[in-house]
This record gives sequence, structure tokens and C-alpha cells, in this order.
Amino acid sequence: MSKKVEALKQKVLQAQEKSDLAALYVLQEEAYEIFDEDTLNGFFANILDLALENLTNALEACVKLDTEDVQDFATLRALYEYAMEHYHAGAIKDASALFEVLSGITDDELFSKALKYHYKASQNGINLDTFMDEYADMELTQANNTFYISCFTKKAQKLLDIKKNIAEK
Repeated sequence: MSKKVEALKQKVLQAQEKSDLAALYVLQEEAYEIFDEDTLNGFFANILDLALENLTNALEACVKLDTEDVQDFATLRALYEYAMEHYHAGAIKDASALFEVLSGITDDELFSKALKYHYKASQNGINLDTFMDEYADMELTQANNTFYISCFTKKAQKLLDIKKNIAEK
């Protein structure tokens, strides 16, 4: 095993021992360059495990994740990416459940509102491609430089309004 691989594995192990999710994200680019596919899959599984542990701890303590806290921010990012993987794979119900939880577990109003769009679209069986093509405004999202889809079209607003009207009847 090369010295680069061994050194990176040591850094990853140290971050895991400290439950430092943010440090693992810092190592992500290097992991892509150095690790083989199996090791890379394990690396991301560790990120997900830590994120799920952080989510469980927040839920048990009845606290919201603070996006100003680097560990909470990394937790939200990891869980959002996990939800999007489900959405992409066609596991829309699983993605929907994750979007719903994430929209309520954060103190960040913009993130919470954005996840409500994700939730409503997935709840209504809208697949990811359609969601991104017709409901998300990817140009504005990229301009906002967020890790999540944060801007939406008027059609997305109508989706929320329709659901709100149905719930009120």
C-alpha cells in the first residue's frame, strides 16, 4: 500500500475516532483521488453513519441542527446527499421521508423551506429528473452556491399552494 493511501487512511481514522464529520468532508477530494472504489464506498458509509448518529442525537435531545455549527452543517449535507441518492435511485418514498425530517430538524429557514419543496414533489411521485427540470431553478441555485437545491420555479410554488389548499378543505 502506498504511503499516500496509508497517510489518508490514518487521517480518516483520526476523524472517525473524534466523530469529526466536517474533517471527513475536508478529506473528501483527496479520498476521490487516492482511494479505490471499495475504500471510497467505505469512506462514504462512515460519513453517513456519523451523520445518522448526529441526527439521532439531535432527535433524542429535541434540538435543531444549527447550520452555523460545522458538525451540524456537515450532518445536514450528508443526510441531504443521502436523500438525493434515494431520490435518484427511484426510492421516492424513502427520499420523501428524509426530506420531511430534514426540513424540520434545522434552524435554517431557507434550507427548511427548500426541503419542503423536495418533500412535496417527492410526496406527489414526481421523479428527480422532472423535479430538477420543471421545479428547480438550477441556475439560481448555482449562483447561491448552496450544497442543496435552493431555488425553485413558479411551478414549484403552485405545487405547495395546491397541497396547502387541499389540506385546508
